[in-house]
Amino acid sequence: MERTTLADIAFRADIPPLLNALHLDAEGEDADAVRELARQAEAIARPKAVYRVAWIDSKGDDDVVVDGVRLSSRVMRVNLESVQRVFAYVATAGVELEEWADAKSDILERYWADGIMMLAVRCASAYLATHLQARYQPGPLSRMNPGSLEDWPLRQQGPLFDLIGEVRESIGVTLTESFLMTPRKSVSGIQFPTAESFESCQLCERERCPNRRAPYDVVLLARRYRQTT
Repeated sequence: MERTTLADIAFRADIPPLLNALHLDAEGEDADAVRELARQAEAIARPKAVYRVAWIDSKGDDDVVVDGVRLSSRVMRVNLESVQRVFAYVATAGVELEEWADAKSDILERYWADGIMMLAVRCASAYLATHLQARYQPGPLSRMNPGSLEDWPLRQQGPLFDLIGEVRESIGVTLTESFLMTPRKSVSGIQFPTAESFESCQLCERERCPNRRAPYDVVLLARRYRQTT
């Protein structure tokens, strides 16, 4: 199927959680400065997303072939055991907001702008999730992101971008030689229907991760994802 680009995504900064994430007092002068930056960002930001509905051609022991593109991951292979259709995607805060943030000369303002950009990419991701549910009614979706687990390393960004196709032309996101995305506040991955909710965090031992969404589950790792011989 063809790619779908979501470009008309409105961004409104949710100030209370932003101030909380930045560890700022809502009544302080710094909070007023952040509110002003948020107003600037709302006028500039153009968060976007692009996705492709893709079908699984075959499944190996530790990989899946999706529309002719091989994705190497045992965890993914297990997660997609009963799945035939996935949504490959990239979402971004946008080049406009990154250029605005990078133009800030004050170190503190750059830090605050980074937090605002994080809100923008989350806005794009949430918009994508709502769009997929409304258009395809897939039921509960889980996701996997390249680099979130050693099992699906960051270099798998390459095949994922090949699968989606023309990501730069669609939303302005490119890959560096080390497979990092620019703009830097961008996310990529696949979403897939599942009866049992999955988070990569469940298989990650890193304790002090600020983005952790679920506790590490060693029992789940051994029960479902360890390869038996």
